[in-house]
Amino acid sequence: MYAPERQQEILRLARDGGRVDVVSLAEEFQVTAETIRRDLKALDRAGLLRRVHGGAIPAGRLDFEPDLAERESTAADEKDRIAKAALAELPSEGTMILDAGSTVARLAAALPQAASLTVVTHSLPIAARLADHPGIQLHLVGGRVRHRTRAAVDAWALRAYGEIRADVALVAANGFSAEHGLTTPDLAEAAVKRAAVAAARRVVLLADSSKHGQEHFARFGDLSDVDLLITDSGLSPEDAAAIERGGTEVVRA
Repeated sequence: MYAPERQQEILRLARDGGRVDVVSLAEEFQVTAETIRRDLKALDRAGLLRRVHGGAIPAGRLDFEPDLAERESTAADEKDRIAKAALAELPSEGTMILDAGSTVARLAAALPQAASLTVVTHSLPIAARLADHPGIQLHLVGGRVRHRTRAAVDAWALRAYGEIRADVALVAANGFSAEHGLTTPDLAEAAVKRAAVAAARRVVLLADSSKHGQEHFARFGDLSDVDLLITDSGLSPEDAAAIERGGTEVVRA
């Protein structure tokens, strides 16, 4: 198990039990007590756990992650407008990566029947929507599936994205800002998003304006890694101009 995966599991145990202790964690993960202390120190620095004698207790909410149903129903009108605007950014023919995310899923559902594209995705819901599309050559990236997002993560997914080059990646984020970049609550999911961004010639971020300024636990890139941000009119013209000064084009749908 990689350190980020272990730390994510430590967070879950702390949240479920209200507290974790070094000895029990060392036995659980078959590592040394010193390794666990380093994990707790890293999580404490991130504001997710507060260290106490012999262990740690939960602190902070940077790891909060809504479930699929909640994400689907939040800012639905804005997400529909963003998805519609994103259709103009798709290549007439070529390859695109579709990240896991409710707004990206809306884009997948809106693809016209005449579209002729190769699509790569690690999202099970998006793959299910596109499986019967007559013009889509669909490639489903495998890996461990996270129940929270129905997205494949970990080594298999990372290896797959390391072997391809796409025309465009349409990505999602739980938070974005010039100061803190692109963030999401889960470390494993952040790693796959980072790999998807690196695999594309052009990167388009689909994110409603409520995510602007939000900061989450796992960072997967800078806002400058994004060529185009498609958001809604809730993002102020002043904030849009500030983002564009950093080199990212902004469309307010």
